Amino acid sequence: MNRHQGGEGGIPNLCFVFGNCPPRREKQSRPFNQDSVVSGVAKRAPSHLQPATAAWWRHVVTEFALEQHHERLLTLACEAWDQAVAAREELAKAGTYYEDRFGQPKAHPAVAVERDARIAFARLVRELDLDGDHSPGLDPGARLR
Repeated sequence: MNRHQGGEGGIPNLCFVFGNCPPRREKQSRPFNQDSVVSGVAKRAPSHLQPATAAWWRHVVTEFALEQHHERLLTLACEAWDQAVAAREELAKAGTYYEDRFGQPKAHPAVAVERDARIAFARLVRELDLDGDHSPGLDPGARLR
């Protein structure tokens, strides 16, 4: 499996983050983002992203009508994904726990980094609303109770 536990074409598989995936839905059409193509050349993903994540960034930018602030949210989501993957790789090498100077088991710091990056990624993708799935009867504050 590739560096990002990727799906088809090296695009990060979101099911890896969330566990079980629901059945695939029909793709809802959004208007093509004319701003994503500058003079016939697709926008470039930020250079600091991993290749598979950059490919996903380009895919989302070309498939969805994103405003400038959405592109920034997408970039943050991609950075969170890369950070979670890097933390997971560190944990695979070093292990989840280590012994402190008193011989007590402690969680590796990368555990918290991975957890926080996964949460950030999930929240940012939800904020981008790429599915376009709105629940009109849902009380927005219901999750807080």
